[in-house]
Amino acid sequence: MNFFDRLHDRIRTVDSVVSVGLDPDRSRLPDHLTDHDLPRWAFNRRIIDATHEHAAVFKPNAAFYEDPDGWRALEETIAYAHGKDVPVLLDAKRADIGNTTRQYAKVLETVDAITVNPYMGRDSLQPFLSDEEAGVFVLCRTSNPGGADLQDLELETGEPVYERVAALADLWNENDNVGLVVGATTPEELEDVRDIVPDLPFLVPGVGAQGGDAEAAIEHGLADGVGLINSSRGIIFAGEDHGEEFAKASGQAAKRLKKRLNRYRD
Repeated sequence: MNFFDRLHDRIRTVDSVVSVGLDPDRSRLPDHLTDHDLPRWAFNRRIIDATHEHAAVFKPNAAFYEDPDGWRALEETIAYAHGKDVPVLLDAKRADIGNTTRQYAKVLETVDAITVNPYMGRDSLQPFLSDEEAGVFVLCRTSNPGGADLQDLELETGEPVYERVAALADLWNENDNVGLVVGATTPEELEDVRDIVPDLPFLVPGVGAQGGDAEAAIEHGLADGVGLINSSRGIIFAGEDHGEEFAKASGQAAKRLKKRLNRYRD
Protein backbone atom coordinates (compact mmCIF):
# COMPACT_ATOMS: atom_id res chain seq x y z
CA MET A 1 0.00 0.00 0.00
CA ASN A 2 1.14 3.55 -0.62
CA PHE A 3 1.22 6.20 2.08
CA PHE A 4 -2.32 7.46 1.56
CA ASP A 5 -3.74 3.93 1.71
CA ARG A 6 -1.91 3.41 4.99
CA LEU A 7 -3.07 6.80 6.23
CA HIS A 8 -6.67 5.90 5.37
CA ASP A 9 -6.37 2.79 7.52
CA ARG A 10 -4.77 4.72 10.36
CA ILE A 11 -7.52 7.35 10.30
CA ARG A 12 -10.17 4.65 10.52
CA THR A 13 -8.33 2.85 13.33
CA VAL A 14 -8.06 5.88 15.63
CA ASP A 15 -11.05 7.81 14.23
CA SER A 16 -8.83 10.86 13.92
CA VAL A 17 -7.27 13.15 11.32
CA VAL A 18 -5.04 14.88 13.86
CA SER A 19 -1.40 15.38 12.98
CA VAL A 20 0.66 15.94 16.11
CA GLY A 21 3.62 18.17 15.35
CA LEU A 22 6.72 17.12 17.27
CA ASP A 23 8.65 20.40 17.48
CA PRO A 24 10.65 20.11 20.72
CA ASP A 25 11.91 23.67 21.17
CA ARG A 26 14.74 23.19 23.65
CA SER A 27 13.98 26.52 25.36
CA ARG A 28 10.51 25.20 26.30
CA LEU A 29 11.33 21.67 27.46
CA PRO A 30 10.47 20.81 31.07
CA ASP A 31 13.35 21.33 33.49
CA HIS A 32 13.27 17.75 34.73
CA LEU A 33 14.21 16.48 31.25
CA THR A 34 17.24 18.67 30.66
CA ASP A 35 19.66 16.25 32.33
CA HIS A 36 18.71 13.39 30.00
CA ASP A 37 21.20 12.27 27.38
CA LEU A 38 18.77 13.33 24.64
CA PRO A 39 16.24 15.73 26.17
CA ARG A 40 14.30 16.14 22.93
CA TRP A 41 13.88 12.41 22.60
CA ALA A 42 12.86 12.12 26.26
CA PHE A 43 10.24 14.82 25.65
CA ASN A 44 8.97 13.27 22.39
CA ARG A 45 8.68 9.81 23.91
CA ARG A 46 6.37 11.10 26.61
CA ILE A 47 4.33 13.08 24.09
CA ILE A 48 3.99 10.01 21.86
CA ASP A 49 2.90 7.86 24.79
CA ALA A 50 0.26 10.41 25.73
CA THR A 51 -1.10 11.22 22.27
CA HIS A 52 -0.67 8.22 19.97
CA GLU A 53 -4.23 7.02 20.49
CA HIS A 54 -5.46 10.27 18.97
CA ALA A 55 -2.81 10.78 16.28
CA ALA A 56 -3.22 9.91 12.61
CA VAL A 57 0.44 10.86 12.13
CA PHE A 58 3.32 12.41 14.00
CA LYS A 59 4.95 15.32 12.19
CA PRO A 60 8.43 16.26 13.41
CA ASN A 61 9.80 19.46 11.91
CA ALA A 62 13.42 18.98 10.84
CA ALA A 63 14.40 22.46 12.04
CA PHE A 64 14.23 21.31 15.66
CA TYR A 65 16.71 18.46 15.11
CA GLU A 66 19.48 19.92 12.96
CA ASP A 67 22.45 19.17 15.19
CA PRO A 68 24.15 15.85 16.08
CA ASP A 69 22.10 15.14 19.20
CA GLY A 70 19.00 16.34 17.39
CA TRP A 71 19.36 13.82 14.60
CA ARG A 72 19.85 11.06 17.17
CA ALA A 73 16.71 12.24 18.93
CA LEU A 74 14.82 12.27 15.64
CA GLU A 75 15.91 8.73 14.79
CA GLU A 76 14.72 7.50 18.17
CA THR A 77 11.47 9.43 17.77
CA ILE A 78 10.72 7.95 14.34
CA ALA A 79 11.44 4.40 15.51
CA TYR A 80 9.28 4.82 18.60
CA ALA A 81 6.37 6.29 16.65
CA HIS A 82 6.54 3.39 14.22
CA GLY A 83 6.53 1.05 17.19
CA LYS A 84 3.16 2.56 18.10
CA ASP A 85 1.97 1.95 14.51
CA VAL A 86 1.80 5.68 13.80
CA PRO A 87 3.13 6.97 10.44
CA VAL A 88 5.74 9.74 10.49
CA LEU A 89 5.57 12.78 8.22
CA LEU A 90 8.83 14.74 8.20
CA ASP A 91 8.21 18.44 7.80
CA ALA A 92 11.43 19.30 5.96
CA LYS A 93 10.27 21.38 2.96
CA ARG A 94 13.07 19.91 0.86
CA ALA A 95 13.82 20.44 -2.82
CA ASP A 96 16.89 20.93 -4.98
CA ILE A 97 18.29 19.60 -8.23
CA GLY A 98 20.42 16.70 -9.39
CA ASN A 99 22.33 14.66 -6.86
CA THR A 100 21.39 17.02 -4.01
CA THR A 101 17.69 16.29 -4.20
CA ARG A 102 18.41 12.59 -4.60
CA GLN A 103 20.29 12.76 -1.31
CA TYR A 104 17.40 14.60 0.33
CA ALA A 105 14.99 11.95 -0.89
CA LYS A 106 16.92 9.19 0.90
CA VAL A 107 15.16 10.21 4.10
CA LEU A 108 12.09 8.45 2.69
CA GLU A 109 13.81 5.20 3.56
CA THR A 110 13.15 6.16 7.20
CA VAL A 111 9.94 8.22 7.27
CA ASP A 112 6.58 7.66 5.60
CA ALA A 113 6.02 11.09 4.07
CA ILE A 114 7.66 14.48 3.65
CA THR A 115 6.85 18.08 2.83
CA VAL A 116 8.54 19.60 -0.23
CA ASN A 117 8.93 23.03 -1.78
CA PRO A 118 7.83 23.38 -5.43
CA TYR A 119 9.66 26.66 -6.16
CA MET A 120 12.36 24.97 -8.28
CA GLY A 121 9.91 22.96 -10.37
CA ARG A 122 9.21 19.33 -11.07
CA ASP A 123 12.78 18.11 -11.58
CA SER A 124 13.66 19.27 -8.06
CA LEU A 125 10.93 17.00 -6.69
CA GLN A 126 11.21 14.02 -9.00
CA PRO A 127 13.14 11.73 -6.59
CA PHE A 128 10.35 12.25 -4.05
CA LEU A 129 7.54 11.88 -6.57
CA SER A 130 8.98 8.66 -7.96
CA ASP A 131 8.86 6.92 -4.57
CA GLU A 132 5.52 5.15 -4.94
CA GLU A 133 5.18 4.20 -1.28
CA ALA A 134 5.93 7.61 0.26
CA GLY A 135 3.65 10.60 0.70
CA VAL A 136 4.77 13.92 -0.79
CA PHE A 137 3.05 17.06 0.50
CA VAL A 138 3.74 20.04 -1.76
CA LEU A 139 3.64 23.52 -0.21
CA CYS A 140 0.75 25.36 -1.81
CA ARG A 141 -0.87 28.05 0.37
CA THR A 142 0.85 28.24 3.72
CA SER A 143 -0.65 29.44 7.00
CA ASN A 144 1.77 32.30 7.70
CA PRO A 145 0.73 35.87 6.79
CA GLY A 146 3.84 36.37 4.65
CA GLY A 147 2.80 33.51 2.39
CA ALA A 148 0.77 36.06 0.44
CA ASP A 149 3.96 37.85 -0.65
CA LEU A 150 4.52 35.24 -3.35
CA GLN A 151 1.67 32.76 -3.22
CA ASP A 152 -1.02 35.33 -3.97
CA LEU A 153 0.78 36.97 -6.90
CA GLU A 154 -1.39 36.97 -10.01
CA LEU A 155 -0.07 35.31 -13.15
CA GLU A 156 -0.84 36.42 -16.70
CA THR A 157 -3.61 33.83 -16.78
CA GLY A 158 -5.31 35.64 -13.91
CA GLU A 159 -4.75 32.82 -11.43
CA PRO A 160 -2.66 33.30 -8.29
CA VAL A 161 0.56 31.36 -7.89
CA TYR A 162 -0.88 29.03 -5.27
CA GLU A 163 -3.62 27.89 -7.65
CA ARG A 164 -1.02 27.11 -10.33
CA VAL A 165 0.96 25.10 -7.79
CA ALA A 166 -2.16 23.09 -6.97
CA ALA A 167 -2.83 22.36 -10.63
CA LEU A 168 0.79 21.33 -11.22
CA ALA A 169 0.79 19.05 -8.18
CA ASP A 170 -2.26 17.32 -9.60
CA LEU A 171 -0.33 16.68 -12.82
CA TRP A 172 2.65 15.39 -10.85
CA ASN A 173 0.48 12.87 -9.01
CA GLU A 174 1.26 9.98 -11.33
CA ASN A 175 1.86 7.58 -8.43
CA ASP A 176 -1.12 8.68 -6.31
CA ASN A 177 1.30 9.86 -3.65
CA VAL A 178 0.93 13.67 -3.76
CA GLY A 179 -0.87 15.90 -1.29
CA LEU A 180 -0.84 19.64 -0.65
CA VAL A 181 -0.03 21.85 2.31
CA VAL A 182 -2.85 24.42 2.61
CA GLY A 183 -3.28 26.49 5.75
CA ALA A 184 -6.45 26.73 7.83
CA THR A 185 -5.83 30.44 8.39
CA THR A 186 -7.05 31.22 4.84
CA PRO A 187 -10.35 29.29 4.62
CA GLU A 188 -11.50 30.94 1.37
CA GLU A 189 -8.30 29.94 -0.36
CA LEU A 190 -8.52 26.49 1.17
CA GLU A 191 -11.89 26.15 -0.54
CA ASP A 192 -10.48 27.49 -3.82
CA VAL A 193 -7.70 24.93 -3.83
CA ARG A 194 -10.12 22.09 -3.11
CA ASP A 195 -12.19 23.11 -6.13
CA ILE A 196 -9.07 22.86 -8.32
CA VAL A 197 -7.89 19.49 -6.98
CA PRO A 198 -10.88 17.52 -5.66
CA ASP A 199 -8.91 14.33 -5.11
CA LEU A 200 -5.66 15.40 -3.39
CA PRO A 201 -5.43 15.04 0.39
CA PHE A 202 -4.31 18.14 2.27
CA LEU A 203 -2.05 18.68 5.24
CA VAL A 204 -3.70 21.64 6.95
CA PRO A 205 -1.57 23.55 9.47
CA GLY A 206 -2.68 26.50 11.55
CA VAL A 207 -5.63 25.07 13.52
CA GLY A 208 -3.83 25.09 16.87
CA ALA A 209 -1.81 28.04 18.12
CA GLN A 210 -2.44 30.01 14.91
CA GLY A 211 -6.22 29.91 15.38
CA GLY A 212 -7.22 28.57 11.97
CA ASP A 213 -10.74 27.56 10.96
CA ALA A 214 -11.32 23.96 12.11
CA GLU A 215 -14.62 23.54 10.27
CA ALA A 216 -13.14 24.73 6.96
CA ALA A 217 -10.11 22.52 7.54
CA ILE A 218 -12.35 19.46 7.69
CA GLU A 219 -14.79 20.51 4.98
CA HIS A 220 -12.10 21.28 2.42
CA GLY A 221 -8.99 19.51 3.73
CA LEU A 222 -10.13 15.91 3.35
CA ALA A 223 -10.41 13.94 0.12
CA ASP A 224 -12.65 10.89 0.58
CA GLY A 225 -12.02 11.20 4.28
CA VAL A 226 -8.24 11.31 3.97
CA GLY A 227 -6.24 14.32 5.08
CA LEU A 228 -4.43 15.72 8.09
CA ILE A 229 -5.11 18.66 10.39
CA ASN A 230 -1.96 19.62 12.26
CA SER A 231 -1.38 21.11 15.66
CA SER A 232 2.09 21.38 17.15
CA ARG A 233 2.51 23.90 19.98
CA GLY A 234 -1.17 23.69 20.91
CA ILE A 235 -0.67 20.03 21.82
CA ILE A 236 2.92 19.45 22.83
CA PHE A 237 3.15 22.54 25.05
CA ALA A 238 -0.37 22.33 26.45
CA GLY A 239 1.18 21.24 29.75
CA GLU A 240 4.06 23.70 29.73
CA ASP A 241 3.25 24.83 33.29
CA HIS A 242 2.41 21.35 34.56
CA GLY A 243 5.91 20.16 35.45
CA GLU A 244 6.29 16.39 35.29
CA GLU A 245 2.61 16.04 34.31
CA PHE A 246 3.12 17.93 31.02
CA ALA A 247 2.45 14.91 28.81
CA LYS A 248 -0.94 14.24 30.41
CA ALA A 249 -2.06 17.73 29.39
CA SER A 250 -0.78 17.08 25.85
CA GLY A 251 -2.81 13.90 25.64
CA GLN A 252 -5.91 15.77 26.76
CA ALA A 253 -5.25 18.52 24.17
CA ALA A 254 -4.90 15.95 21.37
CA LYS A 255 -8.13 14.27 22.45
CA ARG A 256 -9.97 17.61 22.54
CA LEU A 257 -8.77 18.50 19.06
CA LYS A 258 -9.83 15.11 17.74
CA LYS A 259 -13.32 15.55 19.20
CA ARG A 260 -13.52 19.11 17.88
CA LEU A 261 -12.58 18.05 14.36
CA ASN A 262 -14.77 14.97 14.40
CA ARG A 263 -17.85 17.15 14.89
CA TYR A 264 -17.37 18.28 11.30
CA ARG A 265 -16.46 14.92 9.74
CA ASP A 266 -19.14 12.92 7.93
